Amino acid sequence: MPYERFTYPPYDAPLVDAYGGRFESVYVILHPFVSVPDDLSWNAAKEYPSDEQIASLGTEFPWSSVAAQTGLRTCSKLNQALLTSIRSVAEELCDYPASDALRSFLESGPIWMPGEGRFEPLLQMDFLDAFEATGQGDLIFVPEFPNIDPVQPLNVSRLRNRENSFPYRGSLVAPDASFLFTVDWDSFFTLFFGPRAFVTEMVRRHNLEGFFATPTTEHFWFNYSLGCSIVTIAPDGWPAT
Repeated sequence: MPYERFTYPPYDAPLVDAYGGRFESVYVILHPFVSVPDDLSWNAAKEYPSDEQIASLGTEFPWSSVAAQTGLRTCSKLNQALLTSIRSVAEELCDYPASDALRSFLESGPIWMPGEGRFEPLLQMDFLDAFEATGQGDLIFVPEFPNIDPVQPLNVSRLRNRENSFPYRGSLVAPDASFLFTVDWDSFFTLFFGPRAFVTEMVRRHNLEGFFATPTTEHFWFNYSLGCSIVTIAPDGWPAT
C-alpha cells in the first residue's frame, strides 16, 4: 500500500474529501491545555515544561474551561487567539485582544497553552489505545515529508513503554489504512480519520475534546471571514452559538 499518500490533507479542500474520500468521518481533536504543579507554572519556571514533565506531571485542561474563564466563548475564537499568539496567521486574521486575554489567563495560574504542530504528549497514549483496540501491534508512521524521510512501521508496545521515541509530527496510520491520526505545522489540533462508529467510541472512551468535521469544514475552520468557521457546532459541554 502506498502509505506516502497519507500526509496531512490540503488546506483548501474539505477535510472529509481528503485521501479520495476513503474515510467515513474526521474528528478534530483539540490539543488540551496543560495543567501543571505550581513550580512549573509560568510565574515560577518562566519556560515551557518539557515533554517528559508534561507526560509525568501534567494533566489535561479543556478548551471549554479556558473559553469560559477568558470570555472567548467558542473553540473557533480560542483557536484564533492561539494562532495569533504564535503569529502563524495573516495580520488581517489576528485577534490581538483575544490573544491578550488568553495570555493574561495563562500567566495568572499553573496552566500552559497546548503544544502546536506535534503529537501532544498528553494525547499520545490515547492514540496508541486506538491501535491496540483494533488488535494492531504496529502502526505506520508517515513523516511530514516522506520524499525526504522514510515511511516506517513502529511497534505500539515499544512506543507505549517509551522504548522508542514517539514521532513528533506527521501521520500515524493503521497498517490496513482503516484509520489514521495526522497533525500539521502550527496546528493546535490533530485530525482523526476513520469509521464514524470507531472514532466515536475512541472519542468517548478517552474524552477527546473536539468536533466532527462537516462536509464544508476545512483546515482553517476558525476563519470567520471565509465562512468556514465551526461557529454553529460545538463539542459536548460547549454552548452552541
